[in-house]
Amino acid sequence: MNESIRGHEASQRVGKGPRFILVAGETSGDALGAGLVEELRRRFPDARFAGIGGDAMRAAGVETWYDASELAVMGLFEVLRHLPRLLKLRRDFRARALDWQPDVVVGIDAPDFNLGVERWFKQRGVPTVHYVSPSVWAWREKRAEKIGASADRVLCLFPMEPAIYARHGVDARFVGHPMADAMPLHPDRDAARAQLGLPAGAPVLAVLPGSRLGEIERLGEVFFEAAWHVSETLPALHVVVPAANARCRALLQAQLSRSALPVMHSHLLDGQARTALAAADVVLLASGTATLEAMLSKRPMVVGYRVSPLTYRIVRALGMLKVDRYALPNVLAGEDLAPELMQDDCTPERLAGAVLRWFQSPGEVAALQPKYLALHEQLRRNASASAADAVATLPRLAPARTTRA
Repeated sequence: MNESIRGHEASQRVGKGPRFILVAGETSGDALGAGLVEELRRRFPDARFAGIGGDAMRAAGVETWYDASELAVMGLFEVLRHLPRLLKLRRDFRARALDWQPDVVVGIDAPDFNLGVERWFKQRGVPTVHYVSPSVWAWREKRAEKIGASADRVLCLFPMEPAIYARHGVDARFVGHPMADAMPLHPDRDAARAQLGLPAGAPVLAVLPGSRLGEIERLGEVFFEAAWHVSETLPALHVVVPAANARCRALLQAQLSRSALPVMHSHLLDGQARTALAAADVVLLASGTATLEAMLSKRPMVVGYRVSPLTYRIVRALGMLKVDRYALPNVLAGEDLAPELMQDDCTPERLAGAVLRWFQSPGEVAALQPKYLALHEQLRRNASASAADAVATLPRLAPARTTRA
């Protein structure tokens, strides 16, 4: 950035409210960022917001210098392929953000990108926050210490996380999960089925092989074959498949057309994942955030996942994974609420058997409901407001907030 622009930014700094840099990757981070901005603006009406985000953050008033989709890179080999572009983006972004003179930098998820950015700003005296803790409960706990070297404060979506950080002297706050705030405690199955045009009394299976093309390529055909096995026992079965976007829909459509599932009972949807979950009797899905969404929908689920054989061997050989449970409902509950079929166990036959058990065991399904409800209530903390409070009480911002009170 040239000197005239730098001088312009400096002059604009005088007499203005606090400045927040936010960096979000992917749609989920964009939504979190938008909620945080709306709540911060309540506390600091004259604040300014800039950084990396998507449509939701732009609508909330964030000046986005890059789109969140530019950070949506997943997997070791995909990251390597995009590394030169990401390094240039990071370098240019840091320079522009520093010239903008922020009061706080908030990295929202996307730890591979954000933790390095946060560390860079923290070393230059700018307070930093990391919103959405990486899964320190699943991977090496010592990562908490390294995260603390990047972030002055970590905002956690799950209640078991702050204690892990505390063991490493890191300031971490449980703020709750925005999804728990947004979703009803008691979803309406009949209304969801009516919305999707599904028969009120038919057995319904929601199938969610993932929201990324790589996940769908690994899991889609396996899941659809499992659904076919279930339909052999339950001929009236309806299968609903929400697609995250147009590219996912095209791949899912191709996989469905090759499957043995009856076409008249297969329903490929544009989005509408929560409606599909509410309408379902049972859910077959990939491990990830969708398992939390299924739990908040109060639906029994079967969780399957596969990664590339090379990635799996590396993770196992290095002892990187430190948990026996992967699905978030199981981790939160500390017990196996949902069957988990991972890697070599993730076969059509085993998945189908686990799905059929839920269909054939109404008593077990009923026993799940109070456990799901208790977890939902634990996570429901008005997360965006709690996160904004945690940011607003940083030492650099607290005096400004007191002045406005």
